[in-house]
Amino acid sequence: MTPIDSPKDDIANSKSRSIDTRASSLNELSNCITGPLIDLYEDGYSDPVYQAKAHILSRSIQEIGMGRYQWYLFVVAGFGWFADSVWPLLSGLILTPVVYEFHFNGPFLSLASNIGLLVGAIFWGLGCDIWGRRWSFNLTLLIAGVFGLISGASPDFVALASLIAVVGVGVGGNMPVDSAVFLDFVPGSHQYLLTILSIWWSLGQLLSSLIAWPLIANYSCSSAINCERANNMGWRYLLFTLGGITLLLWGLRFFVFTLLESPRFLSGIGKDAEAVEVIRKLAKFNGTTSDLTVEELASAGPRGTQARSPSAERRQLLSKSSKYNANHIKALFATPKMAWSTSLLIALWGIIGLGSTLYNSFLPYLLASRGAVFGDGSLYITYRNQVILSVIGVPGAFLAGWAVELPHIGRRGLTGAFLFASTTARTSNALLGWNCGYVFNSNIMYGVLYAVSPEIFPAKDRGTGNGLTSTATRVFGVMAPVIALYANLATAVPVYIAGGLIIFAGFLALLLPYEPRGKVSI
Repeated sequence: MTPIDSPKDDIANSKSRSIDTRASSLNELSNCITGPLIDLYEDGYSDPVYQAKAHILSRSIQEIGMGRYQWYLFVVAGFGWFADSVWPLLSGLILTPVVYEFHFNGPFLSLASNIGLLVGAIFWGLGCDIWGRRWSFNLTLLIAGVFGLISGASPDFVALASLIAVVGVGVGGNMPVDSAVFLDFVPGSHQYLLTILSIWWSLGQLLSSLIAWPLIANYSCSSAINCERANNMGWRYLLFTLGGITLLLWGLRFFVFTLLESPRFLSGIGKDAEAVEVIRKLAKFNGTTSDLTVEELASAGPRGTQARSPSAERRQLLSKSSKYNANHIKALFATPKMAWSTSLLIALWGIIGLGSTLYNSFLPYLLASRGAVFGDGSLYITYRNQVILSVIGVPGAFLAGWAVELPHIGRRGLTGAFLFASTTARTSNALLGWNCGYVFNSNIMYGVLYAVSPEIFPAKDRGTGNGLTSTATRVFGVMAPVIALYANLATAVPVYIAGGLIIFAGFLALLLPYEPRGKVSI
């Protein structure tokens, strides 16, 4: 006797068929660059309901295609890469004239900056998975611009270090939030654009170096003897200029561009209707339509938060849907494979954070001190070389967009090799040449890593994952100036350490269990 299916079984079977259809349609989509689009978690995910909904949303975004909204987002999200390049680099750019004027131990300025970056990475990274992307996306640049502008008027080192630390709180949230925002809206066939976004990082480095070159070279003391504010205004002019530029970029974000909330974030907290509404707005902005319905999205199963009392709703200023807890962190360690992947990414970013910060924070000092030995250690030559290094980094971002589909060991290992080899330079031009090799390859490395990490983390926990990796970078970034305080910077020891660490990170990256190439992030 054939059993008769109950109505509940029919509903369950219908839901299963709907999910399978959506997943199948996603896998049938193709991309001439990467081939068939496959779910990154094709072998299973700890939250199958969320995974099914992510499939449906990915299919809808892919059907809408890469349009005006995503290209505008490519620009405004790039402002975060710009700020992340400009402000951490700044402590190195202004180090020499600020030390001349305020008479302090140089690494303390980098330490203040990195402490702020650490706080920002933790706060904004975890926060954007709790109250959504829009608050974080708009506030981070505002904080950086306002306090960056004010820091130019600092009367002493304590004030400058404090203001630079607050700038870091804003800047520290840019990369965790902006990469999550961009990946939430870009079609799976165009995820490689997340790598090319690093062009904004290179442009930020170039612009800040170009501005610093004439200002600091022409409006700075030549030594610490009788160095007063009146004849040492170059670094202040630089802060005023970069603070104003950052505020302008924030204005474009806030007043010109309207950021939609992430549909995956909304669906992940049970707001399917709002997620569908975002998809429809996205389609309308791109001049097309979407056939996604609430019923289709809801067919994957129930998700969300429990209902709250009106008084509880009023107490939540930034979010009506969640609160601080460890759930987003636990989700990143839900399975052995995910735990291994998350742990490796945190370790990878931590090691690179120590190596690159130790190197970049004192690059102008390194160039000046080595140049002095070679007889050309003027501020003009130092900042001219900084501009050359910044120019070299720009094509690296475009090359990374192509190289992201290739094995990683070559470019990551090569970055450390060039950095390590720079210690062998015996002339100023040789030192500059080795550093050019390092900058070119490191920009490729960062372009790849800034894409790989967000792609591996699922969208509902992506901000938290990005926050954890950024936190690791900033923790070790705080350690770098502490090491410099006790290291002999007249030798190449810090560079040897940095080169060895980045080479090690290149080999460590080979152990990552997920390969995002040709697959769709969820």
